Amino acid sequence: MLDVKDLTLHYGQSQILNGIDLQAAQGQVTCIMGTNGVGKTSLLKAISGTHMRSGGTVALDGEDLGRMPAHMLARKGIGYVPQGRMIFPLLTVEENMETAFACLPRAEHHIPDEIYELFPILKDFLHRRGGDLSGGQQQQLAIARAMITKPKLLLLDEPTEGIQPNIIQQIGRVIEYLRDRGDMAIVLVEQYFEFAYALADSFYVMRRGAVTASGSKAELSKAALMAEVSV
Repeated sequence: MLDVKDLTLHYGQSQILNGIDLQAAQGQVTCIMGTNGVGKTSLLKAISGTHMRSGGTVALDGEDLGRMPAHMLARKGIGYVPQGRMIFPLLTVEENMETAFACLPRAEHHIPDEIYELFPILKDFLHRRGGDLSGGQQQQLAIARAMITKPKLLLLDEPTEGIQPNIIQQIGRVIEYLRDRGDMAIVLVEQYFEFAYALADSFYVMRRGAVTASGSKAELSKAALMAEVSV
């Protein structure tokens, strides 16, 4: 579903990403791991169009996406849940979710029942402002908003960061459900090792803006992966 080749990214004069190659398959969770500051978030921003890459190619479902801006990539099928969630604090929960309609034809401007089945709290809090939600509730809202766009590729940046344990478990079940549904590829950036290892089908380990190890769960043992991530 996703094929990234030789992707580079600069912030001013600094090169942040150095020739990244990455593939993510439909119906699988691909996890990007590494310590803080190695470029994981920058990679998701480059794939989503939030930051314009310096070089390389990104293809989705066989189509070269060129250098499209983020709003066009969202319409092409890239759903992005950024670190920090980035919900609109003064909009209600319902209004936050309705912002996803911009990616959909008018006939599909409705919130699917599936959203409320996966995140019951959002139905209870429809008219509460996004800024009044807890961190875990905001994270559920951000994932729901991305799901409404019907993505082919779902990018999740640190979905467990600062979240209470019961919400982490729920988010894990939602990711498993979306993977098993089989209609999207999921790319997960995650520091919580046990959470990531339980969910992922394949791994990419980054260090200093480059991929230093990659492979499927069958190819990378848990001990070997932990050693790579800990360096």
